[in-house]
Amino acid sequence: MIDNPFTMVVFIVAIVMTAVVMMVRLKTDARRARREQPGRSDALEAEVVRLKERVAVLERIATDKNHLLEQEFETLRAQPLPTRDALHG
Repeated sequence: MIDNPFTMVVFIVAIVMTAVVMMVRLKTDARRARREQPGRSDALEAEVVRLKERVAVLERIATDKNHLLEQEFETLRAQPLPTRDALHG
């Protein structure tokens, strides 16, 4: 089909150049789409802030429960143990 090596080189260069042009066009379209959605980044930043606040609350709850549990153990340790007579009435 292609007998001439020069023709083969021209076809290879044409294929590579077409691929490069298509890649540049796709990148340009992606940049344009990102610029057209400025509210999207604001919404994502707001969601990150909200999630950080929720994590802080969950950390506080987790540590508070541990503290409360330790207090309950200390209260139980401070109480005198019932005697056998008190248990069997």
